[in-house]
Amino acid sequence: MLIVLLMAGTLFAIAFKLHQPYLDHRTIDSILQGIIQEPDQISQSPREIRSTIAKRFLINQIDMLPRESLEITKKRGDITINVNYEVRLPMFHNVDAVVSFSESYEAVLP
Repeated sequence: MLIVLLMAGTLFAIAFKLHQPYLDHRTIDSILQGIIQEPDQISQSPREIRSTIAKRFLINQIDMLPRESLEITKKRGDITINVNYEVRLPMFHNVDAVVSFSESYEAVLP
């Protein structure tokens, strides 16, 4: 019984630590989906779009996304936002967990 409780506690601790990066990624996904669905936003320049995204990240307290992990490309009426980043979490003593996220968002300008 003690071994089962120890294993369950370990799994609970791992799930508890991994919950936050996935919750933050869901917020990032929601923000970028909102940007792509707003015609006013996607008609702006990439610099203005990046500024809008940064403001929404600040409001939602997302500070883990490095600048180089967000790539905004605008070509012939299409806009593409690529997000590629990883989060490293300390688990136990000298054991870390790495969670990688890679998403692509596309929209056609009206």
